[in-house]
Amino acid sequence: MLTGKVAKRYAQGLLNFTQEIGNTNSVFAEMGDVVKTIAGSKELQNFFNSPIIDVKKKVGVAGEIFKGFSPVTQNLIQLVIKHGREGHLQSIAQEFINKVEDMNGVQRITLTSASQLSSENIDNILKSTSLVNHDHKFDVKSIVNPEILGGYILRVGDQQVDASVKTKLNKLRKEFQLN
Repeated sequence: MLTGKVAKRYAQGLLNFTQEIGNTNSVFAEMGDVVKTIAGSKELQNFFNSPIIDVKKKVGVAGEIFKGFSPVTQNLIQLVIKHGREGHLQSIAQEFINKVEDMNGVQRITLTSASQLSSENIDNILKSTSLVNHDHKFDVKSIVNPEILGGYILRVGDQQVDASVKTKLNKLRKEFQLN
């Protein structure tokens, strides 16, 4: 089964459960911490992905790492590990975050540029496009990719504006080759 399907199923189950008991917001914050903790530690990623390490040890270590979390989050982590899906834990947590943000009307925006942009430049880019609904909350993820040479690539949901120098140069090259 693909990681995306696994993450979506566990995240949806967690969302349904947290909505029933009314603690979606606290679990949402904890899932953010789970994502940051796992993403920030290559050793932890290797530990969870290792087929050699036994399940009881993984549950014990995860219990120590996430001991300050609510019983709901701790139980989810244990369940995921016991089902052999610990390698998907970060994806499950991120998918839960995405589902809660979607439910709350938060737009996820990815802005790729050749160099780090100031917050003023990011605001100007977001104001210049009709893709961003300024009446709703939005979460901007800024990515630096020097390969685009200059300009930016703005992705909002499933729509994209490519105003990168690399794309413009490629278009010019194709025009020259056709003529």
